[in-house]
Amino acid sequence: MADDDRIDLIEDTEEDEAGQARAAPLPWRILVVDDDEEVHEATRYSLRRIEILGRPLQLVHTHSGVETRALLAHDRDFALVLLDVVMESQQAGLQLVRHIREHCGMTECRIILRTGQPGFAPELPIIDAYDINDYRTKSELTHTRLITAATAALRSFEQIRTIAESRRGLELIVRSAADLMERHAMYSFAEGVLTQLAALLGLPKEGIVCAHRGRPEHGEDADSFYVISAAGRLADYASRPLEELDEAHIRTAVTECLSSRQHQFSSDATVLYVSAGEQEAAVFLQTSRELALLDRQLVEVFATNISAYFGNLHLIGELNKLAFYDKLTGLPNRLQFLRDLDALTDRAGHVLLLLDVQRFAELNNGLGHEVGNALLRAVAARLGEEFEEQVKLARLGSDVFALLGPATLVNAERVKQLMEAPLAAGEHRLPVAVTQAWYSLDEHEGDGQAALRRANIALEVAKAGLGRGGLPFKIAMEAGVQTRLALLRRLRGDFSARKLEVWYQPQVLLATDRMIGMEALLRWPDGEGGMVQSPDVFIALAEQAGLIEEIGAWALEQAVNDWTELQGLANAPPRVSVNVSVLQFRSSQLTELVRELIDRHDMPAGALELEVTESVAMDDPQLVVEGLQALHAVGARVAMDDFGTGYSSLSQLQTLPIDCLKVDRAFVCQIGEPQGDAYAETVINLGQSIGMEIVAEGVETEAQANFLRSKGCDVAQGWRYAKAMPMHELRAWMARQTMH
Repeated sequence: MADDDRIDLIEDTEEDEAGQARAAPLPWRILVVDDDEEVHEATRYSLRRIEILGRPLQLVHTHSGVETRALLAHDRDFALVLLDVVMESQQAGLQLVRHIREHCGMTECRIILRTGQPGFAPELPIIDAYDINDYRTKSELTHTRLITAATAALRSFEQIRTIAESRRGLELIVRSAADLMERHAMYSFAEGVLTQLAALLGLPKEGIVCAHRGRPEHGEDADSFYVISAAGRLADYASRPLEELDEAHIRTAVTECLSSRQHQFSSDATVLYVSAGEQEAAVFLQTSRELALLDRQLVEVFATNISAYFGNLHLIGELNKLAFYDKLTGLPNRLQFLRDLDALTDRAGHVLLLLDVQRFAELNNGLGHEVGNALLRAVAARLGEEFEEQVKLARLGSDVFALLGPATLVNAERVKQLMEAPLAAGEHRLPVAVTQAWYSLDEHEGDGQAALRRANIALEVAKAGLGRGGLPFKIAMEAGVQTRLALLRRLRGDFSARKLEVWYQPQVLLATDRMIGMEALLRWPDGEGGMVQSPDVFIALAEQAGLIEEIGAWALEQAVNDWTELQGLANAPPRVSVNVSVLQFRSSQLTELVRELIDRHDMPAGALELEVTESVAMDDPQLVVEGLQALHAVGARVAMDDFGTGYSSLSQLQTLPIDCLKVDRAFVCQIGEPQGDAYAETVINLGQSIGMEIVAEGVETEAQANFLRSKGCDVAQGWRYAKAMPMHELRAWMARQTMH
């Protein structure tokens, strides 16, 4: 397109009553498309020095469909297109109409078709489908009719554009209502206010600024004003101090509005004051005239409505913090971290790392929750000081933190070194060890939830002792999780079908080899003579899945029922021992269940023995003491299992109402080895010193039995006497013992 084909009208300036220059109104841009240069000249002549609806015209000329497509590829700001129907081909004009509407998306622009060949007029469905305003032969469009048609089309464009701007403003405000929980909801809300107000007054979104007083909590000067949102030539000033705005008259108008806390109306600007409590803002609009009374009333009502809604922004901001940020540490929480993960579009070279504070529960219980909370805050602070802004931090759970960032910044060795120095927690300086696991996002194709799940899988494996120094996620781990889930589903099904069994291992008096009791042990038969899994595996699985209380209650009742059936036989055991998990022990229902079973079966005091592990007994000493006393009160006897493998002290042991101490098989199996006798003897002496009965587990040889007997151990169980067996085999074993 030649330069002389483009007619650009020079914008004149006017002066207001004070003699100040005022910008001329923007021209209507009209695209003239025709392959006949005479038509272009006639159009120029007809529309020269014409103003429509108070605005001049600016004509842009093209001579073919190809040339027009090239222009529209980078310039689509036209209010009206005057288009020749027949150019390179009979359908060139209509094809260009389709291109304008469908490809360019110019739905607001008006189109008037012109033709010198009436026989090629488009059919009515085409006019309707492509929103064509008018169709005229070139001979019909005389000077007066061309201006009349253009005026009607431009008035239609202005109405459509106003409605569209109004709709866009409303949509932005509605969207900001839904998005207020987002960190940048204030900016979206402010943009919606500007757009809606401009549409309401029929003004272009040019020279509009929204500002608020400084917020000290964000590091801003309380006496300064900051731009929230800006449009047009001022768009680059968003999120900057108002004092940096180059145009002094805008700074002055906004400052006066915020200082006086009143709307400001003048001949060239309107500034609205918006407030709610301590929150306030100003909306500046550049106008070419002072608002009419009706417009001013509408604007004031608009400002009142905005103020009412604006008052919720601070509250919603606080709710946003509660929903997406950890109150204790100030770090993002799990929900926000997942949003950060999903927002990461370029994952190449990024790593998701989790770290777990080792033995935090013990520290929390031992030193108190205040110290535990202080330690978590110290961990968060150290991570925040070390890692740059491009690393996302979060607290995912009680003592689990997450890092997301480039592998060059986020790695296990750096975190390990960072945590080597003790942390200040209240009056304490505490050494902190962490378990780490990480997941490389290089080839991750799922969402953030899937990535976090994989990192968690690796962390659980690391916490199980397979990678204390740090462990990367491997696909095989996920397969292990699937296997565990399948095993859990089978466990649920088999338990419901009563396929689990309670087996029993006899306990004998070392002095006489007479049966004194039996320990109930859970087994999971596979129905083919073997076992699905060992108790160590499936009991731990049941604890993790929340099944152990139900399974434990069933096993306890089954053991008491079986013990009752044996009481009519010769050599019947005077007591039965049943293991109790930590979850059962913490349950308020355990004591009531024990009471009900003892009463129902008329069991003598001490006939039902409950075994708790040393780790359970030391978990919360005060709670344990109260629980054990309650069990004693209903007639149960208590034994401490696996003694010597934990961290209990003699002073702690003396405070617990324990009747029996069980020597762990790990010590019994060392009897006869160098220094091995000392371990078992120490435990026996300790139990005897505080008046407890001693039971040794895992006795397999006569030499072990003789040693234990010589040291004063009371009771033994193990393969030396009998293995664990189902009820019918126990009956046969008891019969053989009677014969002997």
